[in-house]
Amino acid sequence: MKKIFYSFAILSIVFTACNPMEDIYEEVDAQETIISGDATITLTEDNYIEDLDLDNNYFNTNEDAKSMLPDFLSNLYPAWGLNSSVIVNYELENGTDLAIVENYTSAADFTIDNADYPGASDNAVGFYQDENPASFIPDILTENITAPAEGQVTLVKYKQYVGETVNGMTQFYTADFKSAGTLLDYEAVNVTGAQEWEETQSYGAKMSGYSGGSNENEDWLISPEIDLSSFSNALIQVNQVLNYGSYNSVSVLISKDYTGDPAAANWDVLNLTNVPGGNNWTPVLSDELSLSAYDGESINIAFRYTSTNSAAATWEIFDTNIKAPGVEGETKNEEVYYIYSNEEWVLAEGAYYLTSADYDSMGEESGQPGRYNNFSSSVAPNNYIPAFLQLTFPYAQEDDSILVFFKYYNGSTGVRGNEFTFIDGSWVAHQSKLQFGHDGNNWVPDNTIKYTLTAADYESVGNGYYQNFDVRAGKDEESVEARLAKINTILLNNFPSDAEGQKYIVTYNIYNGAAGVWSMAVIKSGSAYILQ
Repeated sequence: MKKIFYSFAILSIVFTACNPMEDIYEEVDAQETIISGDATITLTEDNYIEDLDLDNNYFNTNEDAKSMLPDFLSNLYPAWGLNSSVIVNYELENGTDLAIVENYTSAADFTIDNADYPGASDNAVGFYQDENPASFIPDILTENITAPAEGQVTLVKYKQYVGETVNGMTQFYTADFKSAGTLLDYEAVNVTGAQEWEETQSYGAKMSGYSGGSNENEDWLISPEIDLSSFSNALIQVNQVLNYGSYNSVSVLISKDYTGDPAAANWDVLNLTNVPGGNNWTPVLSDELSLSAYDGESINIAFRYTSTNSAAATWEIFDTNIKAPGVEGETKNEEVYYIYSNEEWVLAEGAYYLTSADYDSMGEESGQPGRYNNFSSSVAPNNYIPAFLQLTFPYAQEDDSILVFFKYYNGSTGVRGNEFTFIDGSWVAHQSKLQFGHDGNNWVPDNTIKYTLTAADYESVGNGYYQNFDVRAGKDEESVEARLAKINTILLNNFPSDAEGQKYIVTYNIYNGAAGVWSMAVIKSGSAYILQ
């Protein structure tokens, strides 16, 4: 009888409890538990490429980060809801979100012309060792840059001799594509074909008409104007590689009347001797070729590449050098920032541009900055620059800061920078970051700061003895308005520079007959914080 009774009981539940259970499930669904959390994350290369479907390991702008990260966070934290907060550390194209950094990374370059050096009459192509460049550069910039704006930044590039100089040959022009990893200031002109000149870190300026097979191409790489007026009896050399073809398919040319259209200019072929055979990857430095026929002229040099559907060589230009009788000696390349301030050019303080020697000091092996004199996604600047600063500025003091700028390779070479601050004995890089909060439906960019009152905060508003707010009936902090007033006093005292719209979730201790912890969400409006 016992078993039969249970069977009937079970059947009774099955047949009579269907509708009531549906009601219970609906009530449970309506009372969904909200899970909130806090996290700080740093995006990885996989996050950029795979999760965010970007081509590079950075965002182009902060606005891109703001628009793309909410969906990313929804996938990363699917269970988190209202009052959740995530700080996302990320990279930008310029390296940081600091406006002052972009002001420098976007600065125009100014290369001091040979004629502007004090020793130009000797055919010197740099400042002599005993000449202080800062004594000459402001006047040179004033002479050459018209109508500069207040605060305008310029990256000045110049050479300085290292050690003794003698009368000999001056190498007054150098286009070193291999070391730069770019096409420098040369103009690439595509006449025919889909293939074009490439900038590479290992092979200089590279051109090939081969892509899935040989293709018909005609491509030019043309220098800016080169002034020979002060350099008579000049000599030119080209360091180059040619493979999979004949040297007859390429040519080095020179023009005295190029104005932007290679087809409209007159070009002379430079009959270089000692050139690649076309069947290996060995670089060949040509013999010196006289340019005396162009004494006193302004010229353009061009590298012209051709290929056909049956033959497509690969041509790599490592570097081109021109020299003439003058001052002979070792030079070093320098790059420094100048800023236009109070109607004069002054050396930018607190801004440092890494030199070739700096990169080399960080290591010249594969995978180190000195290998190509730049950083990249695989040679991260923050892995090297703090240690470099530690050695360069051994007497740094707490909270000292410096802006460091550097070359960064990401398919092409550009300038990036960041601010580094000396904190607790180490140099720390500024990190671009955004905070996102969950509004109950979506992740949104949010500047909310979660702040817990301290003993000093309670003391400052007369609640130091118990370090809480007494919210019992009739007590001082019973009303929300009273607590808000004291929180206002604390926040305005602690954070006087807060901008309009700054949000806080303030956590504080209360006593209502028992100890507890409450929170209040406020936002800066005008000169006070109001409830959100």
